[in-house]
Amino acid sequence: MQRISTTVRLNRSVLRFDEAAHLRLERYLAESASMLEGDPDPQEILSDLEQAVAEQCTRRLRTGQSVVTLAELEPALEEIGSVQVPGAGTSSKPTTRDAPRPLQQVSEGAVISGVCQGLARYFGLNVALLRVIAVLLLLGTGGGMILVYLGLMLLLPYAPLEPGGTRIRWLATKCRGFVEFLRAKMGVEQPGNRPA
Repeated sequence: MQRISTTVRLNRSVLRFDEAAHLRLERYLAESASMLEGDPDPQEILSDLEQAVAEQCTRRLRTGQSVVTLAELEPALEEIGSVQVPGAGTSSKPTTRDAPRPLQQVSEGAVISGVCQGLARYFGLNVALLRVIAVLLLLGTGGGMILVYLGLMLLLPYAPLEPGGTRIRWLATKCRGFVEFLRAKMGVEQPGNRPA
């Protein structure tokens, strides 16, 4: 017998997580709770943290997808960051939230190459909204936006693929392969970014 998903209540939201994502979420919440030991109101902070996780995961679910996987949970946790304890020593390393996010193309969930997906992640925007804006700019510029997109496609590096992450669409796989082929020919290929 194999458990496929676990239903979890995060503050006011109820989501289903696959086993790997559920274990990662439990570890994240346990680490956060241990950081809050001695805080006068840890439950309120943990409730807010749970709600933020639920909102970030829900935002990342694709249409028709009902189970949160590591592919959705990891970027959500990265965006939220770890719990900051007021008055903690200044020598502690910066949290993920404080670290600058790299501007990269993201193949997982990409329609063409991952430019919009990467820009949305970098600026913290909804990718669907960014795609609508891109289409409107395409129509408004008489096709000139295609050159901007191609330029970004060639200039932006690819984010590493998540092991066991979501399946990449056919066109995104072909674009990634072509761009990496061009970069290899020009001698600018980045190691570790080969498609799995």
